[in-house]
Amino acid sequence: MNSLTTREHQMFPVLDAAQIEIARRFASGPARHFAAHEALYAIGEQDAPAWFVLDGTIDIVRRDGLNPEVPITTHRVGQFSGEVNQLAGRPSIAAGRAGPEGCLALPFDAAHLRALMVGSAELGEVVMRALILRRVGLIEVGGAGTILIGLPDSPDILRLQGFLTRSGFPHLVLDAARDSEGRALVERLGVLPDELPLVVCPGGALLRNPNDAELAGCLGMTPALDPTVVYDVAIVGAGPAGLAAAVYAASEGLSVIVLDQHATGGQAGASARIENYLGFPTGISGHALAARAVNQAVKFGAEILIPVTVENLACADDRLTLTLSGDRQVRARSVVVASGARYRRPAIPNLATFEGAGVSYWASPIEARICSGEEVALVGGGNSAGQAVVFLAPHVKRLHLIVRRDLAETMSRYLVDRIAAQPNVEIHVGAEITRLEGDRASGLSFVTIMNHARGTVQRRALRHIFLFIGADPNAEWLGGRAATDAKGFVVTGQGALPLETTMPGVFAIGDVRAGSTKRVAAAVGEGAAVVAQIHAMIATRAAKRTA
Repeated sequence: MNSLTTREHQMFPVLDAAQIEIARRFASGPARHFAAHEALYAIGEQDAPAWFVLDGTIDIVRRDGLNPEVPITTHRVGQFSGEVNQLAGRPSIAAGRAGPEGCLALPFDAAHLRALMVGSAELGEVVMRALILRRVGLIEVGGAGTILIGLPDSPDILRLQGFLTRSGFPHLVLDAARDSEGRALVERLGVLPDELPLVVCPGGALLRNPNDAELAGCLGMTPALDPTVVYDVAIVGAGPAGLAAAVYAASEGLSVIVLDQHATGGQAGASARIENYLGFPTGISGHALAARAVNQAVKFGAEILIPVTVENLACADDRLTLTLSGDRQVRARSVVVASGARYRRPAIPNLATFEGAGVSYWASPIEARICSGEEVALVGGGNSAGQAVVFLAPHVKRLHLIVRRDLAETMSRYLVDRIAAQPNVEIHVGAEITRLEGDRASGLSFVTIMNHARGTVQRRALRHIFLFIGADPNAEWLGGRAATDAKGFVVTGQGALPLETTMPGVFAIGDVRAGSTKRVAAAVGEGAAVVAQIHAMIATRAAKRTA
């Protein structure tokens, strides 16, 4: 039984006659009759519409790992098919076929489904909630989406699993050595050890040890770009600031595209629990907050492409052009730099060897699982580090917190108190990690901790360390065309608009902006404020053209 069992009435609501009449006004085409057992859409089908049942039934099925299809539900009169991929026009991760008596159903493609959400608030809420809960349900049952076959907890499995988790895509991991299905497929295809993990996409395509971009392409996360389109707003970065800007801009009728090199949520997306964000008294995970924001942005029509690397920004005649990896381009009237900051790496010899093999820059449930019951070390004294400590401590045998200064100097009081209440957290003030031992294949094995305050050196058997020592601005892709401060953060406010950079039409918000408050709420506020300034810029340009 999954956690959504008691919410099936919300996952699969039945619309009444009045709601069906409202829905009809937003359909993307006339009702269509399907014969008994005829396919409406297949797993992996691109742009598969949602279908509202007017007569008969629709049987919905999913894959069960590598096994044949298994049923999810049967939609009856007044119910509709689909989950959040239908809202974005991405490939379907379930299939639908007419029931034994056939069916009559009304189609809603992505654009018309979004129009229904915006045009009818009450009905839109019912549909949106159902689509989100269905995705959550698919994630909980596992095996409905992407299959990863390899050695569990290997660096590449963890990398792909982390990408899928942060992107909100259901997946299942099969052990290539112990799981009979996974082992049989690897042997049948002659997959070599260095070609693992093997990835089976929902549509059946096979990938051998793909990078994140290749996997995203297989999942339809990076559709082809129309080079003739000029967006009102191109947002670089899908953290809280960028997603807030996307929601506000798209909801106000601007055409929006969001680009990010890694995943949605930025650094906040890796926070296990944010407890000081307004409106969430019991806290919310960064992943959950980002997922809600993504669905909200897509609901209003924003396009989100992840992962994609922005390589260059050029300006000519009030038109901005972003050059992307893969020789692609995005043209826009305005660009919002919300690329945030990248994790800072301490000067530890051979650190890169153990990244993903014992060294992590975030603490998600995946990391909590693989280090359960073990001794771990965490480096950092800021709020992100404190949130990670509070999250990890209940899962591990002992946690060594390594900081340069007293926690009260750099961390919120509530986190300091929470850490003090953890009986298995040992704080090393004035200390740093100076050496890592092990190898890439077997992972980290020993860590040397030097305590400058006490003049001691400890060599501990640790297989996992977490680094939360701050971040540097992720602004190199601007190539120096926008002014920055001495630390590389983008300067704003020197022109007519407070958040505009020294490049006309280019704005900066969130952690990448010089002088910003490094808090989620502040980033969201700047994301809202920048949209008003973009409207002002567009109005000023229009006035000049007509003068």
